[in-house]
Amino acid sequence: MTTTSAPLTGVVPPLLTPLTAEGDIDLPSLERLVGHLLEGGVDGIFALGSSGEIAFWDDQRRADVLEAVTGTVAGQVPVIAGVIDMQTDRVIQHVRAAERFDLAGYVATAPFYAITGPEEIDTHFRAIAAATDRPLWAYDLPVCVHTKLAPAQLLRLGTDGVIAGVKDSSGDDVAFRLLAGANRAAGSPLKLLSGHEVVVDGAYLSGADGSVPGLGNVDPAGYARMHRAAQAGDWEQVRAEQDRLAQLFEIVFQPTGKVGPAAGVGAFKTALRELGIFSTNTMARPMSPIEGDAVGRIRAILEQTGLLSGAEGGSGTAAGVAGA
Repeated sequence: MTTTSAPLTGVVPPLLTPLTAEGDIDLPSLERLVGHLLEGGVDGIFALGSSGEIAFWDDQRRADVLEAVTGTVAGQVPVIAGVIDMQTDRVIQHVRAAERFDLAGYVATAPFYAITGPEEIDTHFRAIAAATDRPLWAYDLPVCVHTKLAPAQLLRLGTDGVIAGVKDSSGDDVAFRLLAGANRAAGSPLKLLSGHEVVVDGAYLSGADGSVPGLGNVDPAGYARMHRAAQAGDWEQVRAEQDRLAQLFEIVFQPTGKVGPAAGVGAFKTALRELGIFSTNTMARPMSPIEGDAVGRIRAILEQTGLLSGAEGGSGTAAGVAGA
């Protein structure tokens, strides 16, 4: 094991899963993506999250992704892995299957499909934590699991040593601020990472320890610069970086007729293809890749935000990445 028990903070992008045109894992593109993130200054990598299309992978594909990612990262930064599934026993099976990899912890959502309440959610996280000696992160993702994790419950789980931190993708900035304040008052038992790409600056002001931005796959250096500026108390620089990243985030609104990951993750994959990091922008079935005029609009935004030179050629052409 090369990972440590030190709390994970900073920029921890939720790794995309590049695919070939046939839908297989594209290992050369994955290696380029990991290199792009490391060169951009990330502090860790979150594999098998929503941005990694975990909802579409069977057990073998999950294992293939973890083997490829941990092998490519080779201990340079901590890797945490999603063990997301509908109910507790299935999540623990994913934990057992992932134990052979060099991981710094696991990430789990509340249980879903079957309706659950606070008691079941508490039992769920405690059972997962009891099944492993590695840190467990709670993934607050109500848009997908239809349950908002309550700040008081998260704090109680943190104080009891059940979870090490929270990956907050709730979009509920009020709840995040309340959680951050309560966490400070309790001695900061939790590390708090925001997945809300366009308001990471606000999360830092609230008390976030870092970010898990899907857009960080496209521009890891921008999020790394923002994190370093926040640590230094340079809030003008934080705001400037966040304003540019908010402009970059407009890529997710360029596709027409697509929703959810087909639009968001699809835009990230398309941008990475235009930057020469991915060979294709293939999505997991049944989603289709972004094509047509939307690609040109995404390229224009990459140019406007300094990631792609207007002189560069078409899809698949290597391009310089600002700050990387």
